[in-house]
Amino acid sequence: MWIQPEEVLLAGALWVSERANPFFILQRRRGHGRGGGLSGLLVGTLDVVLDSSARVAPYRILLQTADSQIYWNIACGSNRKEITEHWDWLESNLLQTISIFDSDEDVTTFVKGKICRVQPGEEPEEDCGKFREAELKMRRLFRMPEEEKLVNYYSCSYWKGRVPRQGWLYLSVNHLCFYSFLLGKEVTLVVQWTEVTQLEKNATLVFPESVRVSTRHEEHFFSMFLNINDTFKLMEQLANIAMRQLLDNEAFSADRSLPKPCKTLKNVSALKRDLDARAKNERYRTMFRLTQDERLDGHTDCTLWTPFAKMHVVGQLFISNNYICFNSREEELCQLIIPLREVSIVEKADSSSVLPCPVSISTKNKMTFLFANLKDRDFLVQRISDFLQRTPDSCWGDASPLSLIGHSAPASSESVSRGRHYHSGLPTASQALLQLYQQDAAEDLGPRAMKEKMKEEAWNIHFSEFGRGVCMYRTSRTRELVLNGIPERLRGELWLLFSGAQNEMASHPGYYGDLVEQAMGLCSLATEEIERDLHRSMPEHRAFQNETGIAALRRVLTAYAHRNPGIGYCQAMNIVTSVLLLYCTEEEAFWLLVALCERMLPDYYNTRVVGALVDQGVFEDLTRAFLPLLYEHMQDLGVISTISLSWFLTLFLSVMPFDSAVLLVDCFFYEGIKVIFQVALSVLHDNMDALLSCSDEGEAMTILGRYLDNVVNKQTVAPPIPHLHALLTSGDEPPPEIDVFDLIKSSYEKFGSLRSDVIEQMRFKQRLKVIQSLEDTAKRSVVRAMMTESAFSIEELEELYCLFKAQHMTSCYWGSSSSAAERHDPSLPYLEQYRIDPAQFTQLFTALAPWLCGGHTPSLSARLFRILDQNQDGLVNFKEFITGLSGMYHGDMTDKLKLLFKLHLPPALCPEEAESALEATHFFTEDTIQESSCVSNLDILGQQEVTSGEEGKDGGGDSEEKKEEKVKDYRYYLRMWAKEKEPKRETIKDLPRMNQEQFIELCKTLYNMFSEEPLEQQLYHSIATVASLLLRIGEVGKKFNNGCKKTNSSQTPPTAQAPPTAQAEQEGSAEGASGESQVCRALADAQLEPDEEAKDDTSVSSYSVVSSGSLQCEDIADDTVLIGSGEQRRGSVLDADWSITFEQVLASLLTEPPLVDYFEKKRDIQAKMAACKAQRVVERQISSASDHELTQHSI
Repeated sequence: MWIQPEEVLLAGALWVSERANPFFILQRRRGHGRGGGLSGLLVGTLDVVLDSSARVAPYRILLQTADSQIYWNIACGSNRKEITEHWDWLESNLLQTISIFDSDEDVTTFVKGKICRVQPGEEPEEDCGKFREAELKMRRLFRMPEEEKLVNYYSCSYWKGRVPRQGWLYLSVNHLCFYSFLLGKEVTLVVQWTEVTQLEKNATLVFPESVRVSTRHEEHFFSMFLNINDTFKLMEQLANIAMRQLLDNEAFSADRSLPKPCKTLKNVSALKRDLDARAKNERYRTMFRLTQDERLDGHTDCTLWTPFAKMHVVGQLFISNNYICFNSREEELCQLIIPLREVSIVEKADSSSVLPCPVSISTKNKMTFLFANLKDRDFLVQRISDFLQRTPDSCWGDASPLSLIGHSAPASSESVSRGRHYHSGLPTASQALLQLYQQDAAEDLGPRAMKEKMKEEAWNIHFSEFGRGVCMYRTSRTRELVLNGIPERLRGELWLLFSGAQNEMASHPGYYGDLVEQAMGLCSLATEEIERDLHRSMPEHRAFQNETGIAALRRVLTAYAHRNPGIGYCQAMNIVTSVLLLYCTEEEAFWLLVALCERMLPDYYNTRVVGALVDQGVFEDLTRAFLPLLYEHMQDLGVISTISLSWFLTLFLSVMPFDSAVLLVDCFFYEGIKVIFQVALSVLHDNMDALLSCSDEGEAMTILGRYLDNVVNKQTVAPPIPHLHALLTSGDEPPPEIDVFDLIKSSYEKFGSLRSDVIEQMRFKQRLKVIQSLEDTAKRSVVRAMMTESAFSIEELEELYCLFKAQHMTSCYWGSSSSAAERHDPSLPYLEQYRIDPAQFTQLFTALAPWLCGGHTPSLSARLFRILDQNQDGLVNFKEFITGLSGMYHGDMTDKLKLLFKLHLPPALCPEEAESALEATHFFTEDTIQESSCVSNLDILGQQEVTSGEEGKDGGGDSEEKKEEKVKDYRYYLRMWAKEKEPKRETIKDLPRMNQEQFIELCKTLYNMFSEEPLEQQLYHSIATVASLLLRIGEVGKKFNNGCKKTNSSQTPPTAQAPPTAQAEQEGSAEGASGESQVCRALADAQLEPDEEAKDDTSVSSYSVVSSGSLQCEDIADDTVLIGSGEQRRGSVLDADWSITFEQVLASLLTEPPLVDYFEKKRDIQAKMAACKAQRVVERQISSASDHELTQHSI
């Protein structure tokens, strides 16, 4: 029977080989079958004596490779007949196939996969226990929530100083974690992927074959991996996802789509397999220039019959949901892309010894492709047939291609189409701009025109031999023709073909026209920038000196900005798009722009031009590798970073004459970005001597500018177009001309060894640096902006920003209520880009705030969050967070008390926390005010109106002023706008009055706030004294207000700044008893539990001190009886007419020196920030046996 492949280290022990070939060995166990001698007898006796469950099958088949000492047991049998059947199947089905593999590793992987599929049940044995155990251990050790998904874990060594610590490395979606427990010392390391600045695999004498993980402040080395290459690839992938999180929100949504690791196979999580599949998809799409939604279904080795070379080419066949692709093993020998929409017939041809297992694929344009040496031919044909059944004849059928953006019905009549912004009657809908302006020109019969006709003829011969359209064979001959220049008449067609844009355009009929209709007429920042740059796009070319070219350019750029709001519009897109319109129709130019921005030049044209900055870093590394002397000098001058950005963003179109630069665009669409790097290196190499003699940046820029201005195309047939840059930089002596064909040829000769996969690897390395550098720039901008609005130092603001950003990232990837797009909007100012929700705010508040109230802290945090969340979107940005924190740390006593006062008023005090707050809110929203409402509540309403917008002040004024405003209405609106923008200075008189329930909540907060202070008893005594005083002030104010109401007086009650008179105290004593007992009960309820040793009967509690010393009750015991009695409960109903003002609270607190000292005391936030940072890396000694036992459950 076939078994799950298992490693066998000693293939000859106790076994005899009976058959063998270069890949497989059939063995018989000694003691079974014929002969065996004494050793066979001993082995046979041993097998018989052992229990039946431990007996070994007498026959087995091993997989062997030439360069490995490890064998794989793939089959076993109880008799010779059974094992012989397995052997015959291997020889007939696998032996011929694996003989063409170059790598032993590929042979092992293929055979193991094949054996797993032919096992009974066709499902490998599940063994998710160890992985599930590792995931649970990771969450326990590093305090991770269930939302954090473990991808894989590895045994390795972490170098702490010069000593390696053996342990386990856990790679999760968002963190790199390491844990080790050795000789009583525990090491715990947690690094967020978003903090990684560099990831390198290196081998040195100190760290043999290790992985270095660098952050801004430290470096970590890991070594002793069983398979370091796989580990490093996974690290790269996870770090890349993290960089996408910092750049935009795509990675967060991708994280949500990852499968739950509920079913794992052989200790590999579903996440790991999914990430591996993503990496293969990415390589597949990049290799064949396919769209982002293409998913690789599988690939297999095969041969392709090439009629032009009359030979079979060895390579790989790739199958995906919309394409069949082939790539030769030998680079650039042959590449083929067959869209399934073009396939008409797929059939199995007759097999022979010369052509085993062939498959013939015919297309609608009468081309036939013959693939042979296919493994699992039947399965392959079935998969292609399945995909063909899902591919409708008209690729989108009746469905609208604008499924995500909206649908606009296509124009069915000429009258309707004429009303659309884009229709088939437009000149640019069917012709390129060059064709429009050259159709009336006389035929040129000069030598350049003859050269152009010869190029066209060469391409026509190529089409007849290699095919035309998307199914064309792409060979080294194709590249030679591209390097010699594409004829102008074929340029648009071949650009579409080589970029892959033709496939997208064919798959989305009508998409561009509908998109134009939706986009035109909309106003946004992108459309304003487009209008500003329209007339700056190749103004020297006559195609853009009239409305036809300008209107076409406007439609293409506006449509793309509507399609991709994340990019919108970026400068340099107008230059590239104008060149595309010269050789393509509008729709073709649009799809070419899509291919450029989204695939060929990723992230080039976003708001921060990250892609161009990444390639600038790659260019610097390439210069260091190929031109080391020049690199050192250029770095001193700072030239490379200046020149390369404009070269890459516009593909040399803005720095080189148009007729020359367009040839580089030809090469770019065929070869990709590597040709731009090659030409850039060649330009530096040609000017090396002159650049080495430069003494400043300006001189170097002039040399390079004049060189590029004089790169000419001597074969062009178009009339010369004046190059504005050349006119500005020309000197007295015209420099020598450089033929662009010689420049391209030289770049391939000197730097043609560049490989696309190497460039991608360098891009990853630079992407980490660039995005982290942009994050540092954002942090510096935020700190500079907040320096004027807070009293924190620069260092404190930087630390707070890092902590706030870490909480923001946590709230994004650990499944909060709001989406990542709501939290992170790169288009916003830096201060508002990162936002956190209430749960994350509570964590930061608990860790950093100076006012900690024990169990009351979350409630206080929620109230502050509601105050800071001015737009009520459930999120707080960094600016709002610092505003609240700065008030607690650096405000004067009045500011701190004002903030504390506001924390106990609506909207900070929610209805769930106080019943009267709900009543007050309901009261304020009623259309009519009852006559029985007291004057103090009217005062509250009036004060709230003042603070909500100061409408009376803004809208007030006499009639003359209003007339003047009407005459100068624009100035009026400017002043209104300025008033809205400037921060309003809130005075203490703007604060509304506080009712009795809100006052009790304030007392609870103060009582909890002092629980950990050294002068705890004095503070309790002081706050009780102040509470008693404020209660009497409220009672006096209530009586005065009621008296005013009875006499229908319109005067407002005077504020009681001083303690009331003795007579007022006597009159209000009866009614005030209820309020005092309410405060007593509140303080008793809010009291923290005392320590066990303080609970004896002889100790005097804080509450007894408060009651006896400040509330002036006759007896403590009597007071206690009052609180507990039913009569008191009936009398303790809250008094709706009772209220106090902030001035009264402030005046009362100023009478108690302990409270004044407490609120005027300067607080240090450094210690609290250090405690937050210390949670990431922990190293401590463990001595207790219980802790030691917890760490013994190794994986």
